[in-house]
Amino acid sequence: MTVSVSIHELAALELADAVNYYESRISGLGRSFLDEIERAVKEITDQPEAAPVIYKFVRRKLLRRFPYSLMYSLTGDTIRILCVANQKRRPSYWYRRV
Repeated sequence: MTVSVSIHELAALELADAVNYYESRISGLGRSFLDEIERAVKEITDQPEAAPVIYKFVRRKLLRRFPYSLMYSLTGDTIRILCVANQKRRPSYWYRRV
């Protein structure tokens, strides 16, 4: 099965902000964060139903190296990244995106 992935425009902004933040701290750390995001997305596409449902039909994929998670929905063969969430901030701010 071929799975397509799309990202909510606000999630894309969150991703860019996080990459810029980490890169401003240590050169190359932003790239490492992006690599971790790409690894998580690959795991999601390989096994889309493996992550737990945390709100309605939204699943959460925790990152390994960074305190972030990807909130996503699965509809048929489409994965929609709804949020790139920092685990230490406002845990439910993204609910409006569902």
